[in-house]
Amino acid sequence: MSREKQVLGLIKLSDYIKAYLAKEILPFGEENSELGLIIKKSEIENPWFTIENQRYALQQWAELLTKENLDQWLSNYQVSKTSKRVGLILAGNIPLVSLHDVISVVLSNHIPVIKMSSKDKSMLPFLLKKWKEFSEDAIEFDFVERLVDFDAVIATGSNNTARYLEFYFKNHLSIIRKNRTSVAVLKGDETEAELKLLANDIFRYFGLGCRNVTRVFIPEDYVIDRLFESFIDFQEIINHNKYANNYDYNRAVFLLNQDQFWDNNFVMLKEDQQLFSPLSVINFSRYSSIDEAENFLAENEKDIQCVVSNNDFVKGSVAFGEAQNPSLSTYADNVDTMKFLEII
Repeated sequence: MSREKQVLGLIKLSDYIKAYLAKEILPFGEENSELGLIIKKSEIENPWFTIENQRYALQQWAELLTKENLDQWLSNYQVSKTSKRVGLILAGNIPLVSLHDVISVVLSNHIPVIKMSSKDKSMLPFLLKKWKEFSEDAIEFDFVERLVDFDAVIATGSNNTARYLEFYFKNHLSIIRKNRTSVAVLKGDETEAELKLLANDIFRYFGLGCRNVTRVFIPEDYVIDRLFESFIDFQEIINHNKYANNYDYNRAVFLLNQDQFWDNNFVMLKEDQQLFSPLSVINFSRYSSIDEAENFLAENEKDIQCVVSNNDFVKGSVAFGEAQNPSLSTYADNVDTMKFLEII
């Protein structure tokens, strides 16, 4: 297969998405284009995939898939001389969360054998069909209900599922991904604009992604109200039925347990050392020394996808507002998928 044609196809796919997103949304729903209909269908199939969040995900991918970005990313890797069948067990927690895996497999000269998530059945197949069309049929992929004929596997699931997958694929080369989440470390002098960007890192995709912040470190004397004020742009989130159900349930549990929590009627803050928090809840803890936060990050490294902070405060951190905008060279669970695909 011609990688040149494949890359050109991705660039054309990016242009196709940009052209769609640039169109004005008509007063009565979206225009009846192919992509517009797929977006509507995806929201019907999975109410978490709102039109707004799907458009956001498409926008991020359209901006990533440029010739410059693709060339720079691919320059670090060798194309596999032998084409293998790579099984992909895809996640479906947020829109297009598994597109990176599929692109990586194809551009490594392999064939993705795709087991879709039941939560995300329409958008990815549509975009792959378009990519194939724009690439003049220079890509190949298979959709399957069950993996049977494959040489290696990349699978994403919960911690419980991962144990089963590790046993099932013990005789194959594999990447098995588990639950991860993200954290934020505040210095205390963040601007209002930075805190509003942090709100996007928390609430985008309803907080369902591994790059969503579920735990926040704040200085001892930090005023909690500053966080609530920065969240206000996302107050409409409570009007989403599934999110509201989670909020009502978790609030009832806190009240029954007589837990202390802070509430602004669409999200709750709870002082808690746990890394993972329930949907609609953000855990926070106060630190007297940044060493406390850094020690926690080191101890929980295997469960943390990214850290949001000022880079001069926490090394290796992601800037506020950038958690949901990873680059092509940013990998789930921080395992280099392309290096794995070089050696299979």
